Formats: sequence, C-alpha cells, structure tokens
Amino acid sequence: QVQLVESGGGLVQPGGSLRLSCVASGFVFRLYSLSWYRQAPGKARDFVASISNGGGATNYADSIKGRFTISRDNVKNTVYLQMNGLQPEDTAVYFCNVHVLGFGYWGQGTQVTVSS
Repeated sequence: QVQLVESGGGLVQPGGSLRLSCVASGFVFRLYSLSWYRQAPGKARDFVASISNGGGATNYADSIKGRFTISRDNVKNTVYLQMNGLQPEDTAVYFCNVHVLGFGYWGQGTQVTVSS
C-alpha cells in the first residue's frame, strides 16, 4: 500500500534548475523522514538528501555543495528536491525513499539529464 511517485525530471543545460516532487500514500506521511537518492547508469545508488518528519532537520550529500534543497509539505504528502546550478554529473534517475516499520520503500524514479 505504501507508494511513492516521483515527477519533475527532464532535460536541462548546465546551470539550469529543476524541482522534483515525490507524492506519498499508504502511510501517515507526517510521522516519517523522507530521503532522495540518485543513480546513474551502471553506477551505485547514492544518497542525496533527507528531511525529518516535521521538516526541521535536513541532511545533504557533500557533493551537492548547497545547490539542492529538500523540503516537504505534510498537508500535500509531498517531498520536494529543488535542484539549482545543475551540472552534467547530476545526471541520474532520482528516487525518493521512506522506511516504514523498518522496511524501505522506493518510488519508480524520475530521470534528470544535464547536457550541453
């Protein structure tokens, strides 16, 4: 019943911006921390950012260097990833993740391609 659906990916040029969304259902959204991960073809899935249940605490991968911002709306059951200053190395499928009762759930992913 837990479901995560990402959207907002696309093709952008270096320096561009995108805002990803992940709509959640099947659990009490406001009680859980959410995270974003990304995976390039043939590479490992890497942590990007996380946000606490109330949105008061966030963590980011060092590689982002302040370019991305994670946020959430507990009324809309949605977590966001604002991506600014995109670079080719940001090209990947971006996934949202939640652990409910100790089990990890993933969305289907949304493709972000940064190319000149």
